[in-house]
Amino acid sequence: QVQLVESGGGLVQAGGSLRLSCAASGSIFRINTMGWYRQAPGKQRELVAHISRFDTTNYANSVKGRFTISRDNAKNTVYLQMNSLQPEDTAVYYCNANVVVSGMMKVNDYWGQGTQVTVSS
Repeated sequence: QVQLVESGGGLVQAGGSLRLSCAASGSIFRINTMGWYRQAPGKQRELVAHISRFDTTNYANSVKGRFTISRDNAKNTVYLQMNSLQPEDTAVYYCNANVVVSGMMKVNDYWGQGTQVTVSS
């Protein structure tokens, strides 16, 4: 019904930057909140940031001032600009979208496949 495709992960040195993108496609009537989560080896998945349809944002304390989430509603795309990256930011980053599915008019949560971000010291 709805697919999320992430891009932009990779390997970067500490202090560097990366920009993640996540494009949603399929049977979309409207996307409510979109967000980014991450999961490091041996740890639980945690919220990084999320953004409402009207651009209200919320960030994990660990990334405040370094990461910026934004979205383009016309493109059903959410972005995560990550600056001043540190080794502890190393994780698989997952995109999430809360979607009103067209035709069914039901609200479901969808996840991307994940993209690896590795920060070397």
